[in-house]
Amino acid sequence: MAADRMPDDIILAGLDGPAEIRIDGHGLAHLRAGSEADLFLLQGFNAARDRLWQIDLWRKRGLGLLSADFGPGYLAQDRAARLFLYRGDMAAEWAAYGVPGLEGIVAAFTRGINAWIALTEADPGLLAPEFHALGTRPVRWAPEDVVRIRSHALVRNLTSEVMRARLVGRARALAREQGRAADDAAALALDLVRRSIAPAHDIRVPDGLDPEDVGARVLDDFLLATAPVSFEPARLAAGLDEAPRWSRVDAEGRVMAVMAAAEGSNNWVVAPGRTATGRALLASDPHRHYALPSLRYAVHLTAPGLDVIGAGEPAIPGISLGHNGHAAFALTIFPADQEDLFVCETAAEDPLLYRHGDGYVPMTAVEETIPVKGCPDQTVTLHFTVHGPVIFRDTDRRRAFAVRTVWSEPGAAPYLAGLGCMRARSPEAYARALGHWSVPSTNHVYADIDGRIAWIVGAKLPLRPASDGLLPVPGDGRYDWTGFQDPAGLPREIDPPRGFIATANEMNLPEGPLRARGFGFEWLEPFRADRIKAVLADGPPHDPAAAEALQGDVFSIPAARVCGHLPAPDTAPAGDLQDGLALLTGWDHHLRLKTPAAALFEIWWTHHLRPALLDRMTDDPALRRMLEPGDVETLLDRLDTDPAARVCLLPTLAQAVADCRHRFGADPAGWDWGRFHHALFIHPLAEAGIEGFPQLGPLPVGGSGMTVMNTTYRPADGRLVIGASFRMVIDVGNWDAARFVNGPGQSGDPASPHLADHAEDWARAATLPMPYSRAAVDAATVTTIRLRPQARA
Repeated sequence: MAADRMPDDIILAGLDGPAEIRIDGHGLAHLRAGSEADLFLLQGFNAARDRLWQIDLWRKRGLGLLSADFGPGYLAQDRAARLFLYRGDMAAEWAAYGVPGLEGIVAAFTRGINAWIALTEADPGLLAPEFHALGTRPVRWAPEDVVRIRSHALVRNLTSEVMRARLVGRARALAREQGRAADDAAALALDLVRRSIAPAHDIRVPDGLDPEDVGARVLDDFLLATAPVSFEPARLAAGLDEAPRWSRVDAEGRVMAVMAAAEGSNNWVVAPGRTATGRALLASDPHRHYALPSLRYAVHLTAPGLDVIGAGEPAIPGISLGHNGHAAFALTIFPADQEDLFVCETAAEDPLLYRHGDGYVPMTAVEETIPVKGCPDQTVTLHFTVHGPVIFRDTDRRRAFAVRTVWSEPGAAPYLAGLGCMRARSPEAYARALGHWSVPSTNHVYADIDGRIAWIVGAKLPLRPASDGLLPVPGDGRYDWTGFQDPAGLPREIDPPRGFIATANEMNLPEGPLRARGFGFEWLEPFRADRIKAVLADGPPHDPAAAEALQGDVFSIPAARVCGHLPAPDTAPAGDLQDGLALLTGWDHHLRLKTPAAALFEIWWTHHLRPALLDRMTDDPALRRMLEPGDVETLLDRLDTDPAARVCLLPTLAQAVADCRHRFGADPAGWDWGRFHHALFIHPLAEAGIEGFPQLGPLPVGGSGMTVMNTTYRPADGRLVIGASFRMVIDVGNWDAARFVNGPGQSGDPASPHLADHAEDWARAATLPMPYSRAAVDAATVTTIRLRPQARA
């Protein structure tokens, strides 16, 4: 959309009264309406104004409608997405979120989106340029579209179940090749090098499961359903005969012709007794894959009885982190297990019959018609078992693989239950609203003007009386889910005496019975959480500046642990090893820019030491590949406890020094971590080589995936892939002092000044004002869009 074509006085069908959008100097839209119905219509309208191409693609990908716009190269992805659509009772779906009038809220929101689409139809100059470049047009939304789409949500741990089974299967095959008995316990112990678990747990192969049944292609449809949309010229030009080629996903989650780092977050709340302001404080920096435009969108929603500001996802009404003028709230992923793979035995005479209970039962077959650009409509058949969609069938082994996931349950549209949470004015009310939260499974933190703070888990978590969720299970009925955990019994803590709460996706189940409840065993490494808690516990009274500094903290606990095993430089002969030891000796283990030791350590760990430690784990190349990239916690524990593992240290350090000389130059004084480690925000069409779309960067950034400032990167080229694109710090009660940043910017419009105006601040972990009071918003406003109802006849 050309920014100068945006009208500032609009007659908007469906409005009951006047409304306005005030856009401040940092692209934050403040929406004001005379009723909540008008407000949510306005939110949908504004989301489409700023992010229409992004949310239109969100809808088409989620509903399996890409092929209609882009051709046969998207047919396999459309089919996969349709496997995971919600297909249950819609009355139960609307009721499950516990939000009165939810269907009306979502209907108003989608009417707002459609109203903007209608304006673009009347004036094509308002249409986002991506539509012109690809020759497509937006499609109007139905309210059901928002809730039926499930495959955009984060759930877990299907990929890890499959990897664990494949590792055990390969170990069994290797034992057979070598003429020895298989040792599943040894294989499962080796798997901890790939993925550690907590609490300690005795993993066993479920009775009736043959891990060798779980092949490399089992997850193709699942990964395809959850992959972002790519626009390679070859894919756009593919004919029907080439459609099957575009049915796999690469290591970064992109669809390709022929599993990446975990997403997480940090958040913390501090009670007034531990702050410099005497008010509670909340800090939040949720982590996801970096994208242009950003995944999240900040907005301020004001109507009689409602005044909330913060961030959500642009295709969903309401916000999921922010404040309501009384309480502030935020979330991180609580890495619970919400899905399982069921391996079904199929009948010899009919592969669409599968064993369940005392006999064989038929799969449910659903035929779907998928429109395809330039081709006749295509009919595909989807199959379902009692467990859920069938994602793979192996007729040779007589196996069908079905996914049981909370996505299939009412109330599992991601973040939508936040509409109830955002109104809460006490920890108890927030917890009641979270009783309806389903996905993603999340740690919520809360702080209010009364000085109260809380941590409450929100999630729909299955009851698995016969399994632990760590491996696929037979689908014959013995391992079926029997219901869901009582939300009131999920972990929580309210007003703890220590005066602060922090979460960072670590194993944070308290000691006692909750650890035996089977919520999940696969958490993120504890380093970010440990660092945050240490700073909050041992530092001076916390204040907003300290919170912002902590969000940008680049102290590496893994670096400190590894370097603790190094000898003094004078113990090594002159040369690369001595130079490396000299650089790392006395270093404070902060991964700052323009710090030679930071560059050396990360190149050493990522490209030399970590691979060398993995090499020691097995002689079998296939098993070795299955361990990559290697669990950091497990490998550090090996270094700490096993002297034999430490023989890797010095040879690999010398190699890393030589590597850094090659990358950065002979003189270590010029080695800069930011020359390698960088952010690059690339528009999806620019990434595909289509001209006219932006690329922002490279932006040098400090830290790593193991620091509080989570900047997980691709080892091959140092480009950041996951971290905090959105950050927020709230001095609770001093609402106009709240701060945020949304990298690279608020807008999705390539012509907007707000497409990338946050990028520099984001890269240096700085934040921008988030005004809240009417006076502060009015003073910050640079653009006002006034909307009036259509005159009634």
